[in-house]
Amino acid sequence: QIEQEKEIREQEREQLLARLYARSAALVDADSGRVLLGKEEHVMRPMASTTKIMTCILALEASDPSRKITVSSQAASQPKVHLGMTEGQSFYLKDLLYSLMLESHNDSGVAIAEGIDGSVEAFAQRMNQKAEEIGCKNTYFISPNGLDAQDSQSNHHTTARELALILRYCIMVSPQREAFLKITRTMQYTFQDCEKNFSYSCNNHNAFLN
Repeated sequence: QIEQEKEIREQEREQLLARLYARSAALVDADSGRVLLGKEEHVMRPMASTTKIMTCILALEASDPSRKITVSSQAASQPKVHLGMTEGQSFYLKDLLYSLMLESHNDSGVAIAEGIDGSVEAFAQRMNQKAEEIGCKNTYFISPNGLDAQDSQSNHHTTARELALILRYCIMVSPQREAFLKITRTMQYTFQDCEKNFSYSCNNHNAFLN
């Protein structure tokens, strides 16, 4: 009877995984970090805009939200989806974090990275160091916004399991977890550049919030 129950549970598991649209998925116990259910959860894949989760938490940990950030030509030239900033504009870090997490703006990601560490490359080193601290062995960051990238070491990638571990760190472990949750739970946010020449509005696209 025990073997039959195990077989039934395994069949149910396989049926559930077959219905998942995602190529990779991981259901993780937040307390222990243990994978409860996985579908190719150890396969390395490009992580696209989920990269911005790490960018946000590191920015919160590394700098004062009231810090002013001046936009470089590299940040201003990032492709859509973008805030539409121009070279020489200044923004408060706090406002760029809402832009980053609510609307997934690529230019905000680069501006944040450059504002904190001086360059995208230096900020990527910070990202990879934190990933290692969290226990991610199959994650490699190159950019702060998740656009496809490759360097001499590897391409920009993670796994479903390790992305879950990163998010677990953001909401349960980081000393800035409350600040992270406040940003990601916000439905709408408006702000101006530091010179108050332009106004911007961001809306949260996370359907789970409502």
